[in-house]
Amino acid sequence: MTTNMRWVVDAMNLIGSKPNKWWNDPDRAMRDLAEELVRYSTATSEPVTVVYDKRPRAWPEVDGIEVVFARRRGRNAADYEIEQIVAEAEDPGSLRVVTSDKRLVEKVEELGGRVTSSGRFRKQLDATAP
Repeated sequence: MTTNMRWVVDAMNLIGSKPNKWWNDPDRAMRDLAEELVRYSTATSEPVTVVYDKRPRAWPEVDGIEVVFARRRGRNAADYEIEQIVAEAEDPGSLRVVTSDKRLVEKVEELGGRVTSSGRFRKQLDATAP
């Protein structure tokens, strides 16, 4: 990876890539993902932005990664936010979006960003787990 590369993570898409019954407590799954991404960013020195569809209850202060909560509500709220991040980037090619959402993949590539599937990134994330 280049030093100016930044991961932009479609949070719920990545959470959904691990069938660990996260749907029983989605707020906890969101907090757990943030912790995993902080560990990953620290271990790899790769900057990470994670984009959530909504703000969960009892959200802790998170240092070490950028956390974005979608400004819109509803289905695909994070996708829209990610599209905006890529569209507004000075160098969209420096962004690597983590998603397996076909429509978002197409849009990110159309805007000049790069994509890594949630499954592939999940393996990288798990490899940095303690």
